[in-house]
Amino acid sequence: MGLSHALPQTALTLRGAFAGAAAMLRQAGVPTPELDARLLICHAAGVSHESYVARPDWELAPDAAAQLRRCIERRLDGEPVSRILGQREFWGRAFLVDRHTLDPRPDTETLIEVALGLVASQGLREQPLRLLDLGTGTGCILLTLLAELPNATGVGTDRSVPALALASANARRLGVDDRAAFLAGDWLEPVSGSFDLILANPPYVATGEIGRLPREVGAYDPWGALDGGTDGLDAYRRIAGGVRRALRPGGAILLEVGAEQADRVLSLLREAGLAIDGKACMWRDLGGRPRVVAAREGAACLPAQMVASQKKGLGKSRCSG
Repeated sequence: MGLSHALPQTALTLRGAFAGAAAMLRQAGVPTPELDARLLICHAAGVSHESYVARPDWELAPDAAAQLRRCIERRLDGEPVSRILGQREFWGRAFLVDRHTLDPRPDTETLIEVALGLVASQGLREQPLRLLDLGTGTGCILLTLLAELPNATGVGTDRSVPALALASANARRLGVDDRAAFLAGDWLEPVSGSFDLILANPPYVATGEIGRLPREVGAYDPWGALDGGTDGLDAYRRIAGGVRRALRPGGAILLEVGAEQADRVLSLLREAGLAIDGKACMWRDLGGRPRVVAAREGAACLPAQMVASQKKGLGKSRCSG
């Protein structure tokens, strides 16, 4: 089915656009053709989901129809919907994304869940906590936590100045820019002072594996946000080597990890002098994969019962060895 046949040049209604776009995406093997079609139509037409449902026979203006055709072409070429739309939902909030930043993934919401569980378990939600987000990218980790913790302040670091500009824009959109600061530099290098909670989702794909990633990832996420070096652990070594100076006594570091990396990353943190419980301190994502590890400065690792689910629809995290 050709694009011109699926999306006729005249009298294109929302209903007709959906039927044609969904059919094309389905034929191309796109995993969620109906959802993608609806999102792209609403984007191109400039309508809300509610208007889309209420007015299925509303005709697209010629420029909106032309934009929809371009959006469908981009999706058929493998570009993620979030990059076509220029934003991604994360923890219930919309974040701007662009070519300079990693596209936030649902798996990273596990990091938010663990952080909020830790803070809540210690009765610190209303306290003036100081947070540090290493390799902030869109700012989704830091800014989500600032939005959830009204008295917290935070710093995000990134080597990419354009990424920091985007994170700053997201901070303004979420209304937390007065509590967020952004510094250009490699991991901990630009940071001074100490923090209650340090978080990071570092690049953890081994260099030789990047070419095997799905096109939606490998072709569109920045190389620097993916490349973890020969074994995928370069960034973790850099972070572990300097994290103690940036943690307050009793402060915690939470790191997202890739598949089969949890034990090795915990070993790096232990070798750096941080406290970890006798087995490991690790939480799994909804797919059951080890996703987040934690360590502390001068205290035992967080017990499993400290962390409860903070968001409807997310499974309870657990700490296991």
